[in-house]
Amino acid sequence: EHEDTGLLLQPLLEGQNYGAAAADGTQCSSVSVSRNSPAKRDCLVVAVLCFGNLINFMDWFIVPGILLDIQKYFGLSDGKTGLLQTVFTLCYMLAAPIFGYLGDRYNRKIILGAGIFFWSGVTLGSSFITELHYGLFVLSRGLVGIGSASYSTIAPTIIADLFEEGKRTTVLSIFYIFIPVGSGCGYMLAAGVAKSTGDWHWAFRVTPCMGALALLLLILLVPHRIQRKTAAHRALSISGTIQRAHEEPDVHRTAKTTWCQDVGSLAKNCSFVCSSLGLTAMAFVTGALGVWVPLFLYRAQVVQGIVPPCLQESCNSSNSLIFGGITVGTGILGVIAGAEAARRLRKINNKADPLICATSMFISALCLYIALMVAQTNILSTFIFIAFGELFLSVNWAVVTDILLYVVTPRRQSTAIALQILVSHLLGDAGSPYLIGVISNAIQAKNTPSLQWSFWSMQYSFVICAFVGVFGGGFFLLTSFYVEEDRKEAQR
Repeated sequence: EHEDTGLLLQPLLEGQNYGAAAADGTQCSSVSVSRNSPAKRDCLVVAVLCFGNLINFMDWFIVPGILLDIQKYFGLSDGKTGLLQTVFTLCYMLAAPIFGYLGDRYNRKIILGAGIFFWSGVTLGSSFITELHYGLFVLSRGLVGIGSASYSTIAPTIIADLFEEGKRTTVLSIFYIFIPVGSGCGYMLAAGVAKSTGDWHWAFRVTPCMGALALLLLILLVPHRIQRKTAAHRALSISGTIQRAHEEPDVHRTAKTTWCQDVGSLAKNCSFVCSSLGLTAMAFVTGALGVWVPLFLYRAQVVQGIVPPCLQESCNSSNSLIFGGITVGTGILGVIAGAEAARRLRKINNKADPLICATSMFISALCLYIALMVAQTNILSTFIFIAFGELFLSVNWAVVTDILLYVVTPRRQSTAIALQILVSHLLGDAGSPYLIGVISNAIQAKNTPSLQWSFWSMQYSFVICAFVGVFGGGFFLLTSFYVEEDRKEAQR
C-alpha cells in the first residue's frame, strides 16, 4: 500500500532528480516510462547508463590499443606518444568541475545527451586526420575528453538518486564494471579493427555508431525527472503527505550556496580528501598501465626474440588483444569481489570500505613490481602478475565512489565527484603516461640506442607506478580513521 501511495503522490515529489525543476515550479507531466513499473523503469535507466559508460571507456582506450601503429604513423618519440593520453585526460579533468556545477543545477539528461553527441562526433572526425596534422589529432583527443567528462561526472549521481544506500553499492558496482570492460573492449576493438582492415583509422569509426545508439536510448528510455529514493520519501504518511512534500528540498532550492562554499565544505571532509588522494594514486597507476603495457610487452618480446621488430606501419596487435581481455576479465571479477567484500565486511566493521581499498592497493603494487622484474625472462609470468595487479586495482572502483556518496551530502555529490575527478586526474593519469614517456626518453638519450635499452628504459620508468600504489594504500588507511564520523555528519 505504501508503494501505491508513493506512486500516486509522485507528481508532488518529483523535481529532485536530473537537475533543477521547471522555472515556474510545475512538474513535467510527460514521463516517457510508465509509472506503474518503477522497478522496471529504474532498471532500464541503469541499463542505458551502463551502455553509455561502456562506450565512454571504449573511446578512451582506442588510442592505447593501437599505440604502436599511431607512434609509427606520426613518427613519435615515447614522450610525444604519452602526450596523447595526457591531453585527453587534462581536458577531461578541467571540464569535470564545470559539468559537476551544471549537473547540480540543471537537467542532467540534456547534459548527458550533449556529451555523447559531442564526443562521438569528434571521434569520427579524428579518423580522417593525416600524418601531417599530428597537432590536430592531439586536439581531437582533448575535445573527446571534454565530452567524456560530462558522462563520468553526472551518471553516478543519477544512480544515487534512483537507489537507496542498501542497493546503491550493488548498482554502482554494475555501473563501474563497465569501466574495465569498456577499457578492455577498447583495446580489443582497436586492435581487431586495425588488423582486419589494415588501417588503424577505422578503429575510430565504430564507437561513434554505438554512441548514436546510446543517445537514442537515452532520449527514449530516460525520463527527465524521477522521485529521489530517500528515507524521507518512504516515511511520508497519507495524513502528512502534502506538507512533507513541500518541505522536502529539491536540488534547485537547496543549491543556493556558491561553488566556492561547496568546495570549502568538501575540503574540510577528511574522508573525502583522503579517499580522493587514494583514488589519485589509483588513477596514476591505471593511466600509465593503460597506455604503455602493450608497448612494454612488445619490447619485452622483442628482447627475448619472441617477435621481430615492427618495421612496417601495421604492427602486431596481439598484446593489445590479450591485455584487453585481461582488463575485461579482471575488471569484472575485481568490481564484483570488491562490492561483495564491502557488503559482507560492513556488517562487522564500519571502516571496511577504506580498509578494503588500502589492502587491494598494497597487493596490486607488489604484483606490478614483480611483473616488471620478470618481464625480460618470462613473458607468461609477466602477463599473470599484470592480471593480478589489475584485479586488485579493480576491487576499488565501486567502493571508492560509494565512500564519497555516503560521506558527502546529496546536494553536493555532483560537485564532489567533479572535484574528485579533477584532483585524481590532475595528479594522477593526466601526467603519468607523459611522465613515463619522458623518463623513458631520458634514459634512452643517455645510452647507446638499442632494442635492449628501449626495453630497459620503459621498465625502469614503470617502477614508479609500484611506489605510487603504496602511497595510495596509505591514503586509504588514513580514510579509515575519519570515515565513521564523516558519514554521521553527512547523515545529519
